Amino acid sequence: MWSVVGTLHLVRGLQDRVARAHPAEHTEDDRGWRLRLAPGCAWWVATVQPHHDAGRREVLQRVLEAERFYARHRTPARFQVSPPACPEALDTVLASRGYDRRSPMSLQAASTAAVRRRDLVPASRSLEIRLDHGLTPSWFDVWHGLHGEGADPAAERQMLGRVAQPTAYAAALMGGDVVGIGRVVADTGWAGVFGMATVPRARGRGVARAVLAALAGWAARCGTERMYLQVERDNGTGLRLYGESGFRELSRYHYRSLD
Repeated sequence: MWSVVGTLHLVRGLQDRVARAHPAEHTEDDRGWRLRLAPGCAWWVATVQPHHDAGRREVLQRVLEAERFYARHRTPARFQVSPPACPEALDTVLASRGYDRRSPMSLQAASTAAVRRRDLVPASRSLEIRLDHGLTPSWFDVWHGLHGEGADPAAERQMLGRVAQPTAYAAALMGGDVVGIGRVVADTGWAGVFGMATVPRARGRGVARAVLAALAGWAARCGTERMYLQVERDNGTGLRLYGESGFRELSRYHYRSLD
C-alpha cells in the first residue's frame, strides 16, 4: 500500500514519463508547472502539467499566467488534473472559470513478469507479431487512423521522432496487413505502454493480448520490471484486457478545457 506522499511522487513520476514518451515541440517549466506546446498533435500532448503544490490563491494566479502564455501562442489553455499530483484547489478553480471536465482516465501499473505470465497464451495461427525499434509507415498509418483525432500526420511523426528513450513498436499482422498495434517506451525503470489499437475487422480475436505480450517481452529483455499505461475509464474492453493482464489502478485523472 502506497502512502499519500509515495503515491504523489509515483504518479508525478509516471506522468513525467508519459510526457517524455509524447514530447511536445516546446515546453516551458514555470516553477514546476510544465506549459507544453505541440502544434498539429493530439490536444492532450499540449496540456499543462501542474506538478507543484499551491494554495487556492496561488493556483488562481498560476492559471491566469498559463492562460496568458497560451493566448500568446494562439492556442487554448488545457490542464491535466491529476490528484494527488496536482494542487488540491486546481479542479475547483478551473471549474469556476468555466473549464469543462473531459476525458476521465485511469493510470495503471503492473509488474512486467505478471503481464508476461498472464499473456503467454497461444495466438491465432493466422496472426504474426512484428517488433520494430523504429517507426514504420504501416504502424503509423494504423495508429494515426485510429488515434489521430484530427491531428496533422507530419506533426505526429515529428513528435514520435523526438522520443529519446528506447522504444519498440509492435504490429500484429494477418495476411500481411497490420490489424493491431502498440508501442512501449523504457524510461528509468518503467516501461510505458501506448497506442494500443485493433482495427475493427480484427477485434475479438486476441490481437490486443498478443500485442501486449510482445511489448511485455521486450520490456523484460530490457530489464524493466514495472509497466504502466493509461486507459479511458469508459473503455470497458481495454479495462478488462489490462485487468486480466495484471494491471491495477494507481490513480484517476481528467482534463479541463475552455473549448
